[in-house]
Amino acid sequence: MISTPDGVEVVATRADAVGLEHPPLLVLNALAEFLDSEGLGSGAIAWQRIGDGHSNLTYLLRRGERLLVLRRGPRPPLPKSTHDMVRESRIQLLVKAAGIAVPDIVAVCVDESVLGVPFYVMDFLDGAVITDTELAGFDTPEQRRATAFAAVDTLVTLHAVDVTRGGLERVGRPEGYLERQVALFSSLWDATTLRSVPEISSVASWLAANVPTSQRASVVHGDFRLGNLMFERSAPPRVLAILDWEMATVGDPLADLGYFLATYAEAGATSTPLELTPVTRLEGYPTRAELAERYGTATGLDLSELRWYQALALWKAAVFCEAIYTRWLNGERPGDRFAPTLADGVPALVRESARLIEMG
Repeated sequence: MISTPDGVEVVATRADAVGLEHPPLLVLNALAEFLDSEGLGSGAIAWQRIGDGHSNLTYLLRRGERLLVLRRGPRPPLPKSTHDMVRESRIQLLVKAAGIAVPDIVAVCVDESVLGVPFYVMDFLDGAVITDTELAGFDTPEQRRATAFAAVDTLVTLHAVDVTRGGLERVGRPEGYLERQVALFSSLWDATTLRSVPEISSVASWLAANVPTSQRASVVHGDFRLGNLMFERSAPPRVLAILDWEMATVGDPLADLGYFLATYAEAGATSTPLELTPVTRLEGYPTRAELAERYGTATGLDLSELRWYQALALWKAAVFCEAIYTRWLNGERPGDRFAPTLADGVPALVRESARLIEMG
């Protein structure tokens, strides 16, 4: 972990931020004052950026003997109704109360004078996230299969939570959820893009004209993938926590399944910018069809319209990735190595969504 400011991303004091081209992401003395007020550790702060998130940012903090995780949005200006850390933390607290495995939130800061944006702080969990490398003992065909099935089983558990009580009934409006998703992301594309991408409008039109009937309402994580699950470090694979609740709401559970499958790297399948856990191409990991079958058997939901949900997932991903790309073009994401890849990555996502549609 880093114990000294780098003068760009992290500064010691607000005075050190004056004159910087971009506002810092952490101001250590302001953060220390906030942590003091919450009784979270003592002394100097050591820090380290963690995770593969390309939207909100996550830091591991060490303060004395206390290990904490801080989650905040990107640098302002932020699009309206995005990167809402207060809402994200509230949903995480609600699903925690409903028995879902998530990290413990220990503080929420709504005072933007501290870091420039609201943020929240969690206790550190000693687990591991699977991305481009596997955990020791997880690298046999049997354990790989068990890993992917553990992820699906976790999604089944999440979707079984009662959303009519415990505060979750106030989180979202399940009626018309799918229609609103198409309309919202269509408007976001128009508001963020600086270029023309073929097929984005035709895919949107097809999605709007073929919206399936939702079978029931559930918590929808919105970014459910293997890379947003923390596993215990020892086999057999057990999910320790679901991470990254930025896009969570109450809506159609098959939106989560469609996203999980669309972003799951399958041997022989076309690669996209959402392939953030490429290890699942290795021998032993189940196919998307096997994962869908396991989910359908456990939930009893009809999966005959699953292709629509997968196309929606890829198309939505193209829209939010375009927002990242535009912010990079505008100089709002300095040093971002992922954003430049989206020049070609966004059109690739749209093409893959259109390919799914044509399969019908």
